[in-house]
Amino acid sequence: MAEFDWFNRETTEAQSAEDALAWAKEAYARLKAQQQGAPDTPLDTPTDAPPDISIDIPTDTPDTPDVPAAPSLLEQAAARRDERLASVSLPVLELKTEVKTEINAELTTEIQLDSDFLWSAEVLAAQGRPAAQVSIEEIDWLGKLRRGMEKTRQGFVTQLLENLGDDPLSEQSLEQIETLLLKADVGIESTDLALDRLRLRMNEAVVDAAEAISLLKQELREQLDIPLGKQGIAPLLAPIKGRLNIWLIVGVNGVGKTTTLGKLANLAVRSGYSCLMAAGDTFRAAAVQQLQVWAERSGVAVIANPSANADPAAVVFDAIGAARSKNIELLLVDTAGRLQTKHNLMEELAKVRRIIDRLAPEAQVESLLVLDSSQGQNGLRQAMAFAAAAQLTGVILTKLDGSARGGVALAVAAETGLPIRFIGAGEGLRDLRPFNSFEFIEALLARN
Repeated sequence: MAEFDWFNRETTEAQSAEDALAWAKEAYARLKAQQQGAPDTPLDTPTDAPPDISIDIPTDTPDTPDVPAAPSLLEQAAARRDERLASVSLPVLELKTEVKTEINAELTTEIQLDSDFLWSAEVLAAQGRPAAQVSIEEIDWLGKLRRGMEKTRQGFVTQLLENLGDDPLSEQSLEQIETLLLKADVGIESTDLALDRLRLRMNEAVVDAAEAISLLKQELREQLDIPLGKQGIAPLLAPIKGRLNIWLIVGVNGVGKTTTLGKLANLAVRSGYSCLMAAGDTFRAAAVQQLQVWAERSGVAVIANPSANADPAAVVFDAIGAARSKNIELLLVDTAGRLQTKHNLMEELAKVRRIIDRLAPEAQVESLLVLDSSQGQNGLRQAMAFAAAAQLTGVILTKLDGSARGGVALAVAAETGLPIRFIGAGEGLRDLRPFNSFEFIEALLARN
């Protein structure tokens, strides 16, 4: 089964699904058949050398009468071997090729036509995606996103439906919707825009609960996409093939910056890009070693300076030279975590950016700010401070699965004007995906 390329994932306009259940059944049947026909080994495991799986064959047998029809010891051992292989080959492979197995998770994921699958299928169908072109990985990710948003969603959707009830939209229900949105850390500006749209529609006609939720989803999606329209950029951020792309990853300590960089490298490698990492976080203890661990998991080289408190700009200088000599397509630069109030550290970040602009003027440069979703509105102040020093072009939201403030994505888009490029909902190597506003809002307002 071929790898799914998230960098080239189809993006289509949202539309109504005529029969989401039929779509889901068609996709399920195809994916199940595809999975059953998939090989039992990861994609990168050599087929001419079977895994070294040791089988314990008993040497002693109880003293029993000879029975002519009974299988011989060799036949018994062969039967036990086959049975053992069927039951333990996967765990052994996971121990011996942990990374490869994780990278090829779609080969071993058991597909079930459960509520997660049906919801994911409905979301994909509503975007106009053909059932024949959907991957197991997409279905799995959407289910994980929905579960990851549960803390934000807890009580939100239930209270929203209770407040709307069967009655038409009213000023009282608008006030209750406002409270719910603010509790989810959507932000004042985004909340006001959403309420204005609902109020405008309410003044034109009677609005029932279903229409109110549909209007709310549409407004929130449009707010998330406003930064894309202002800058005239593609909704999906992907490196340009055959050209040097430099992505500068910035943020304060503790937001998951180095981890995010490792996941981006894995995503790039699986999508067919040549990738290199620069260990520019030279001030935090063990930061370089942490980055090297992530690099090994994806088979990516790291340019680093082993000296303590080395100059980050010098590391970036060497990394750009190495990237050019090896025709690297994507150079990911880790930077030291810093507080936006530390002027000298922010100046160091600006210096790194000047080095990139001077040494690689032809490169496609992205400066991505990593924000911890659990920090809510505090992340906005970080974004505004980093914007000047790093010339930010986008935001990566992490830790959505552990936060009750997932609505901060709307506040970030509305108040900073920066597009959200990636979101993280888990600690696994594959738990970072390109941001999709339609899927995000559906997960935020999904029924439990």
